[in-house]
Amino acid sequence: MHNQIRVNSPAKINLCLHVLGRYENGYHALAMAMQRVDLCDQVDIRITRAKGVTVHCDGLALAPGEDNIAVRAAHVLLADARLDVGIEIQIDKRIPVAAGLGGGSSNAATVLLALNAMLELNMTNQRLQQLGAQLGADVPFFVFQRPAWATGTGTDLAPLPPLPDVAYLLVNPGISVSTAEVYQSLQLTKGGELANLPRFSVVTKEDLCAALHNDLERVTLKRHPLLQQIKQRLLQLGARGALMSGSGATLFGVFDALGQAQSAADILAAETDWWTCPVSPL
Repeated sequence: MHNQIRVNSPAKINLCLHVLGRYENGYHALAMAMQRVDLCDQVDIRITRAKGVTVHCDGLALAPGEDNIAVRAAHVLLADARLDVGIEIQIDKRIPVAAGLGGGSSNAATVLLALNAMLELNMTNQRLQQLGAQLGADVPFFVFQRPAWATGTGTDLAPLPPLPDVAYLLVNPGISVSTAEVYQSLQLTKGGELANLPRFSVVTKEDLCAALHNDLERVTLKRHPLLQQIKQRLLQLGARGALMSGSGATLFGVFDALGQAQSAADILAAETDWWTCPVSPL
């Protein structure tokens, strides 16, 4: 049994996000193409003699105790395995918080995967996804660990075929967007059905950019015109396509190569105080 481990916890972007309707329990029916990128939080996990689960993150006020999703992930796994051990989690946050990049969900999935290995529980990936679904809709995707077509509440996953080799530039102006408010403001059209959606069949870079779609943009971009400006600026700087990830406020541009994404980031750094990060897909 390994008592200590350091693992990377990657961000994600939504290449497309369709909201098909709302379930009676308040969750939304979704269809999404999701991809991880190499912007990662660093997570250190240690098994301790002291009982309980603690989480620390320097310079950031994380939700304490049971309210923290990484802590909840450890509790869910330990309860399922009927184990009572102490866990200490240290998170070095590099993924912006509440930015549509899935940082918290990724941290929770990382804890599930790491503890499964550290404690030699031999749980299947499918079982870990089921546990992750209790924590949040994006957690199973991060347990899945490959590009996915996600349906239902986002927890039904199927692998995507190989995607074209591109680079992305992530841009976030530092404004706060409430995911709950975005979904509440969404005017759902009647009769959204999975069967009626065009398949996310992407082979070329042109296919990828043609498939970019996010139903939540029509709410978030209207509320925050700055995000529309960022989208336009990315296209002006040579992005083949641009889209908001999740409910925002991060947008991404699709570039042919990482060097081009970095050049665009350098121009934006000279012009603005926006957070930028060139990334490659995982």
